[in-house]
Amino acid sequence: MHRLTLGDFELTIFSDGTYPLDGGAFFGVVPKIMWSRKVEADERNYVTAGLNSLLIRTGQQTVLVETGMGNKLSDRMVKIYGQPAQLLTNLAAAGISPEDIDIVINSHLHFDHCGWNTVRDKTGKIVPTFPRAKYYAPEGEWQYARKPSERDAISYIPDNYDPLVKTGQMTLLKDGEEILPGISVKTFPGHTASMQAVIIRGGVCAEDETSDVGRSTSAAERPKNLAHGASRGSEEKRREAPEGRKREHEPASIVEETNNETTASFEMARLQAAPSDATKESGASAPEGTTACFISDLIPTTAHIDLTWGMSFDLYPLQTIESKKHYYAQSIPEKWLTVFTHDPKIPWAHVEKDELGKMVAKTV
Repeated sequence: MHRLTLGDFELTIFSDGTYPLDGGAFFGVVPKIMWSRKVEADERNYVTAGLNSLLIRTGQQTVLVETGMGNKLSDRMVKIYGQPAQLLTNLAAAGISPEDIDIVINSHLHFDHCGWNTVRDKTGKIVPTFPRAKYYAPEGEWQYARKPSERDAISYIPDNYDPLVKTGQMTLLKDGEEILPGISVKTFPGHTASMQAVIIRGGVCAEDETSDVGRSTSAAERPKNLAHGASRGSEEKRREAPEGRKREHEPASIVEETNNETTASFEMARLQAAPSDATKESGASAPEGTTACFISDLIPTTAHIDLTWGMSFDLYPLQTIESKKHYYAQSIPEKWLTVFTHDPKIPWAHVEKDELGKMVAKTV
């Protein structure tokens, strides 16, 4: 298990397993003679991709970033990708139940990043996997997912998010919101127009959770019932609907937005530029600083850290390059810990430039 302390926070990687991806698709225009030096392919040209979720313990809250592939894939998709579905099992092995999760954050809504958001109950009804959690995802991503292009429609499974949006259990984010003190999101377009990274600043003290000083725009004004201390595991709390969740008699206004608003909002997200601005053992500390970033599919693995190494899945490959530039402009000098969503072996590292200016990943 990969675990470390980042300032006031404890970070742990939990895997939903691994799955096969075509090497050419994973590395886009990069020739195989180059990427095969970093990643091994089988006889079919398939490489192994990981499904890494990040668990953050703040001392007050338990936050899960990404929920893997889940267990609701169609038979066709299972034939292509398999369906490892190991996240809940791995969480349980660490003593973490679905009811223990307070917040779930999706960087975007592709099926391999939000699959365990929901499950089917015994009657076949789609229900939240984490019943007490408040979910967050990019608004532009959800708007696009309602009418994706022919190219990437397979990447979206509405059952992973639409039921949560309809009930109000999922809050849709614009950009730059602070979910909790020390945990915020930032849009890095390229893979999709609205994909967001999750930035974790472990230097925020626990007592600051009740302070408004220096905070950015709140995602939901941090409702009081999210800060549940000693009663956290009680049955009463487990039955309680998350703050901000719409009651059944309230209109699901987000779902009922007009098509014009949807189109305009997505177009704005698509055209915007990127913002300008360890060891495996428990108890280890990140040696370089107190900031980490779950960068999602902007830099899916350590093999993708070079500026021009992207995936063929990226809808806007030139924006991927620009977003990497913006990210490195801050993350390298400030020695951020970068968390890789699809690296099956190295879930996090410090990305640096060597003496020749080449990007290198310094493992923790």
